[in-house]
Amino acid sequence: MQSGLKVTILGSGTSVGVPQVGCPCPVCHSDDPRDRRLRASALLETDEGRRLLIDCGPDFRQQMLSVDFLPLDGVIFTHEHYDHTGGIDDLRPFTRTDDGLPLFADEKCAKHIRERLPYLFREHLYPGVPRIRLEVVQPGVPFVVENYWEVMPIPVMHGKLPILGYRFGDFAYVTDMTEVPEEGLRLLQGVRFIVVNALREKPHPTHQSLSQALDFVKKLDVEKAWLTHFSHEIGFHREVQSKLPENVYLTFDGLKFRI
Repeated sequence: MQSGLKVTILGSGTSVGVPQVGCPCPVCHSDDPRDRRLRASALLETDEGRRLLIDCGPDFRQQMLSVDFLPLDGVIFTHEHYDHTGGIDDLRPFTRTDDGLPLFADEKCAKHIRERLPYLFREHLYPGVPRIRLEVVQPGVPFVVENYWEVMPIPVMHGKLPILGYRFGDFAYVTDMTEVPEEGLRLLQGVRFIVVNALREKPHPTHQSLSQALDFVKKLDVEKAWLTHFSHEIGFHREVQSKLPENVYLTFDGLKFRI
C-alpha cells in the first residue's frame, strides 16, 4: 500500500444514530451538523485513487451520495451487527464486474451475512443483485486486498463478543470495543494514528466510555486519535471537544483527515 492515506468518516454514530427517533433531548435537536450522526463507517483512499470501505451499515447509500463516485477495492467488516452490515445490498453500483466485489469478515460475521442475504449466494443470481465474493479472515493473520491494501485484523472484544479491528501500517481503526486482549495489544504496538470508539461518558457493558477510550489512547501512546461511534449521550460536539487532550479529536460525519 502506498503512502498518502486519506480517511473519510462516513458515519460516527451508534446503532440507532443521532438524532435518535423520538428523543426530545437537546443533542438530538441540535442545530450543529456535527451532532447529526449516521451509523459508523469509514472510507480509506490513497493518492492513487484506491478505495477501501470499513463496514457497510444501513446508512451506506445516503453516506455515499456525499462523496465522489469511484470504484471500491473491497469492504472489510468489523463484526456482524446490523449497524455495520445492513447496507450490503446497496453495494450494487460497486459490484458490476464479473469477479464481484470482495468482502472480508471473520467466520462468524461471514456466516451471518450468508444467512441474512441468501439470495446473494445462489448459483443463479437474480438480475441486479450485488455480485460479491465473501472471504473469511482470521485475527492476527494479515491479508491483502486486490494486491494493494495490506491489512492486519486485530482481535478485540465487544463485551463478550470477539470482533475485529484493523491496522493499515501506521493507522488503525477499532470500533465497538470494550477491551483488547494481549494479542491485539501486541499487534497494535507502534501504531501512530487510530480511530477508536467512545460511546458516552457513562460506562456501558459492550462499548468503551469516553474515559476508557482516552485511557486506551494514552496506553497506546499514539500521535493522534479520533473518537467515533457516539450515542446522543456523548453530549454536544463542541463542548466535548473542548475538554479533550490536544491530540484527540471527536469525529463527525464527513470529517476528512490525512495520515
